[in-house]
Amino acid sequence: MTPAEGALEIEISRFPDLSVLETEWRTLEAAAAGDLSFFQSWTWVGCLAVERFPDPVLLRARTGGRTVGLALFNRRGRQLHLTASGDAVLDAPYIEHNAPLCLPDGSGGQAVAESLIQAAWEVPRTRRLLLPGVAETLARAAGSNILRWHRHRVPLVDLEVVRRAGLPYLQTRSANTRGQIRRSLRRYEARGPLNLTRAETEAEASSWLDALITLHTETWERRGKPGAFAHPFLRRFHKALVQRAQTRGELDLLRLTAGDGVIGYLYNFRRCGRVSAYQSGFTYATETAQEKPGLCLHTLAIERALTVGDAVYDFLAGDDRYKLSLANAQTQLVWVELARPGISGSLEAAGRKIMRSFRGRRR
Repeated sequence: MTPAEGALEIEISRFPDLSVLETEWRTLEAAAAGDLSFFQSWTWVGCLAVERFPDPVLLRARTGGRTVGLALFNRRGRQLHLTASGDAVLDAPYIEHNAPLCLPDGSGGQAVAESLIQAAWEVPRTRRLLLPGVAETLARAAGSNILRWHRHRVPLVDLEVVRRAGLPYLQTRSANTRGQIRRSLRRYEARGPLNLTRAETEAEASSWLDALITLHTETWERRGKPGAFAHPFLRRFHKALVQRAQTRGELDLLRLTAGDGVIGYLYNFRRCGRVSAYQSGFTYATETAQEKPGLCLHTLAIERALTVGDAVYDFLAGDDRYKLSLANAQTQLVWVELARPGISGSLEAAGRKIMRSFRGRRR
């Protein structure tokens, strides 16, 4: 029985056993096939889950006794956070393309997802709902008073558009972008042959992640900022995540070298033909105005994605210039905080002396 053929029932479970949930989540994940993002997979959701979800609440949607949707929240006071903890450090591995995990139906699973979000208000003592990195349609479906609403552009490369154009990817970019990348590639090639490789073993992936973290941290510290791996939890999380993703073929940890020298690393996820460019680390010690390690690495990674048959190269949220230069399409995600229906959003906000603003993007 599909969601469209039977009445939808939603169960609320406090403190679900996360080790048991893994089996159910993976089963539904496999049935959903291509209709989910990497950030909905148990690879991401289940990584250090006991630590990240200290007060978990699970909503389960069923039709005819069959599970057709799962939504994992964490309670923090009177707040429910969708696939997030509500703690600044534990949520610093930013989630995007966030949504309940649902089987596709006549609406692509959207109807079940919306029902799960609406049902979250029925969890006792819930007054606020926080939905980080979700589609606007899902946030609107919650039917609540808006306390915060932050919209972010998500640049991406629709690889099917590039294939239909019948041109090399770089030829589809502006003359200025092409010129910068070609000049930079020539400078790197002067040091030795360029080689873009993918980590193929857990040991190699772990070693490359360490190198990426070192380069990333050095770059951000020169800018007076700590970078995306400053807290020990973040390093533990990504170490565990890389191992989990590598084992399942969901990791593209890429390294670009010129001769014996490392130009940089990309830390990308992959799921069902969608590559998500999550983090990076570049060598800037000898950079000149003509050397663009980020543009070069992403360009070569996009060309690789075209070769292996991927459908989308997703830069994730942010208006960084390099993303806009390389992208040929975009979507949007929102980070929202909602007040329980019937509670005035203005009164709710007025009662709070300080409103913690959503953190900026990691890059």
